[in-house]
Amino acid sequence: MKNSSTEKLKHDLLTLLSDSNSIIEDLERRTALGRDEWFAAAVPDIAVAPSTAQEVAAVLAYANEKKIPVTTRGAGYGYVGGCVPVQGGILLSTERLNRILEIHSGDFVAVVQPAVITAQLQEAVFAQGLFYPPDPASREHCSIGGNIATNAGGPRCLKYGVTRNYVLGLEVALADGSLVRVGGRTHKNKTGFDLLGMFVGSEGLLGIITEATLRLLPGPPTRATLSAGFATMQEAASAVQSIFHAGFLPAAVEVADHFTLEAARRDLPLEIKNIIPPGQAHLLVEIDGQHESVTSEALALEKLLTKNKALQIEQATTPEACDRLWNLRRSFSMALRATGLIKLNEDIVIPRSRLADLIDFAEKLQVQSGFPIACFGHAGDGNIHVNIMVSEQQQQEEKKRIDQLLNQLFSQVLDWEGSITGEHGIGLAKLPWWKQATTAGVRDLHARLKTILDPHHILNPGKFV
Repeated sequence: MKNSSTEKLKHDLLTLLSDSNSIIEDLERRTALGRDEWFAAAVPDIAVAPSTAQEVAAVLAYANEKKIPVTTRGAGYGYVGGCVPVQGGILLSTERLNRILEIHSGDFVAVVQPAVITAQLQEAVFAQGLFYPPDPASREHCSIGGNIATNAGGPRCLKYGVTRNYVLGLEVALADGSLVRVGGRTHKNKTGFDLLGMFVGSEGLLGIITEATLRLLPGPPTRATLSAGFATMQEAASAVQSIFHAGFLPAAVEVADHFTLEAARRDLPLEIKNIIPPGQAHLLVEIDGQHESVTSEALALEKLLTKNKALQIEQATTPEACDRLWNLRRSFSMALRATGLIKLNEDIVIPRSRLADLIDFAEKLQVQSGFPIACFGHAGDGNIHVNIMVSEQQQQEEKKRIDQLLNQLFSQVLDWEGSITGEHGIGLAKLPWWKQATTAGVRDLHARLKTILDPHHILNPGKFV
């Protein structure tokens, strides 16, 4: 926009917002708000941080009337460029909507605003003996609103499900400035269409979440974690299948390959290096529940892993000891960054039975392309993070070759009836493969829903719908 237009926009928005602090004019701050953890960035014409749901709605009503693009920004810990304002206009930050409004232990619900940080909510409900299971790796930084917008997952979704399974009700500001409430605070609700599910995972394309009512569970009193090393990823994959075939449903089953482990052995602090078992593959298994059942299941799992050729097993049964083993898993991204290479993180999902096939395929791609490929992630539900490691120079100069490699990966995953994204979303990063991953009928249905709720297509324009 020209300066005069921006000044007019600022003037108009100030009439809708409670104070001048709601307008973010600083260029450095606007630049930071115009990107997430991916590699795209755009500076919005103006950024606003409303302090109430009513102000969010007022901004949308104005933008809808003037046909001005609006891109919603949460904590900015997405990995696909989902909050990048590629068409300029208004960037709407939810950062001031950051309160836990209610934790009700009798109803097992929490009512929160969208900018509440996931780990803060988990700690607050834990203090009341309750449990909010969704646990994305960035939980110390990511917001509940962003989790809902991308239907975030994490290690525990094997047993407990993803964010969608914990959203009971939403207050949403629609493109025309309407504020609507969908769902409620009961744990069952079949009143009309599943409008709630439509907004979860919608990546800011259908409305802006201003409040969420979340399902809580009783906190499991005991947990146990087993860390095991294997000679090969194929043996680790076989062990995963054996766990399920034996009738176990762990809270989490995480896996890491040899490239990831070597980076960890080389670059992580000594206290974390000491946790790494021998071998070229790592399996982390967590169970939780009542003390007696966890104790017996942990022993049975240790025997099962030994039978499946585990080279070494360490078992933890206290919260502190379990967290110590999890420190390794949570440090893998840091270890890969320490290689000096850029991590292109692809959160693909495969049918569970294809884990060994994926590892074989990734190794073939690595040989063919010359790019190192590190695989780790949620083995229990098939959501494996395939990380293509490239130098900064390669990323700039060899984009075509990198895209060809991604084409091979995504094509194979889709041939296996998998998905090109399990928890990060489409955003900008997966946009080139949106058509390949969907049918014409599905894309048309998306477009029709989008047009009904956002007829001028002002919400997060330039993305997959």
